[in-house]
Amino acid sequence: MSTVRRTSALALTAVGAVGLIAGRVARPIIEYRDGVAPTVGWASSLALLLGAAILGGLAWSTFQSLHRRGERMTSDHGVKMLSLAKASALVGALVSGCYFGYALGFLEAWDTALGRERVTRSAFAGLGGLLLMAAALLLERACQVPDKGGEDGAEDGTEATPA
Repeated sequence: MSTVRRTSALALTAVGAVGLIAGRVARPIIEYRDGVAPTVGWASSLALLLGAAILGGLAWSTFQSLHRRGERMTSDHGVKMLSLAKASALVGALVSGCYFGYALGFLEAWDTALGRERVTRSAFAGLGGLLLMAAALLLERACQVPDKGGEDGAEDGTEATPA
């Protein structure tokens, strides 16, 4: 039986750093090509918050089912939940890095209304990405099957079946 490792802080940091760099260089690249850097709408922040709320609800429900009520889930369902959690954690780190990097790109324009708007909205979207990542990590943790030590035929106290 293979075990699934939790998403590491190093992986999340690396992905977030790549996003930060990409977001930071977006403005100079766009302006170099004679373009106008886009503004960030509130819809992106709300979409990230909605995703975080959905993942948070799934984490809560999964935790209650597995850890409070002692229910079991099928392995297919467990794999789908873990895949969703791991992918969402990485996407949340990447997106938050991109938005925070984009905000950094406009800090020197803070004294203008458009610069302030871009920094503020990008920062809120970055926070939404961080909340998405946090909710995904909670879901990943909720999917961890508690060790029952000896149940289901496991003689050595190890987990007999994954989620």
